[in-house]
Amino acid sequence: MKLRQPTDFLILEALEDKGRNVATNLASHTGKSRKNINTRLPVLEDYGLVRKIGPAERSGLYEITPLGKAALVYRDQYDEVDDFESLIEGPNVSADTAEEQASFARGDEESESGDDE
Repeated sequence: MKLRQPTDFLILEALEDKGRNVATNLASHTGKSRKNINTRLPVLEDYGLVRKIGPAERSGLYEITPLGKAALVYRDQYDEVDDFESLIEGPNVSADTAEEQASFARGDEESESGDDE
């Protein structure tokens, strides 16, 4: 996984902060050119960090995936590790586990039992 800094992380950040979006809006949010965003989105999709969503196949609407959220959590370690992909995927990570890990790393609190004492 070879990410382009800061562009790829800016795209992921914008998708996390603003929700699903298209390249034109992502260009505005990131300060990068639409051409640059259009070039990077398919790469990020190949890495599993974003996914293209409908309703039309060619709509160009993208959203961040749980793996993309994990990449944001560990972005400070990108230059320090040899295998960033293994870092963010962790051992045997499913999509649900990646979201749980990203949530834990962000410090999101969630009561498992639902009971407040």
